Amino acid sequence: MRISIVVVFITFLFPVALVAQNIAAVEGKTAYSFLIHTPDDSIATKQPVFVFLHGRSLCGTNLERVKRYGALYALNRGQKIPGFIIAPQAQGAWNAGKVMEVVDYVLRLYPQADSSRIYICGMSLGGYGTMEVAGKYPDRVAAAVAICGGGNTLDAQNLAKVPIWLHHGTADRLVPISESRKIMKAVKKINPKAEISLNVIKGGTHGSVERLFHRSDIYNWMLKHQLKN
Repeated sequence: MRISIVVVFITFLFPVALVAQNIAAVEGKTAYSFLIHTPDDSIATKQPVFVFLHGRSLCGTNLERVKRYGALYALNRGQKIPGFIIAPQAQGAWNAGKVMEVVDYVLRLYPQADSSRIYICGMSLGGYGTMEVAGKYPDRVAAAVAICGGGNTLDAQNLAKVPIWLHHGTADRLVPISESRKIMKAVKKINPKAEISLNVIKGGTHGSVERLFHRSDIYNWMLKHQLKN
């Protein structure tokens, strides 16, 4: 019985360890330290770049915290996410220029990274950061997904140029769903045909919507979009 338990335990852990081998920490190279998951070197084609922006609870200087939820956490739990995953760590509110500095560093370091398929996604504070990055760099972001966040309505003009998928729970007491509705309304006012939509999650709380990172929907949706060269 003891042997079988050990075998099951190892079998359970092995795929997690296998994925984690491709996750590295990068510190002191850019304004934000970050974790990066790199695809297999044997893949010859250009690969998409997913940037995950965390919420306030993961702010700090310990990069291991960034694995607690979101894209890398989902990856380590078996979710298939193709290409590169970049997960920077902020100490407070996100700065779009610093996020893009990280992206540019990765593009220089890895020729395999596709600059026409840069996708920004974030949760809570990271949802606001996602809207800031897309609002400041609409010509560089192929698509954006913001979960339980919001944005600055002054960025609506640029946000109208970026495909955006918002997600928000109706039972979110920390960041009310009105924050997502407000930014979508501002964008639609600028351009009624803008590609922005809101997925209303009935009964969803601020924490429960994290499950979206463990599904293929948001990644497949982002991958449908690519910047024109």
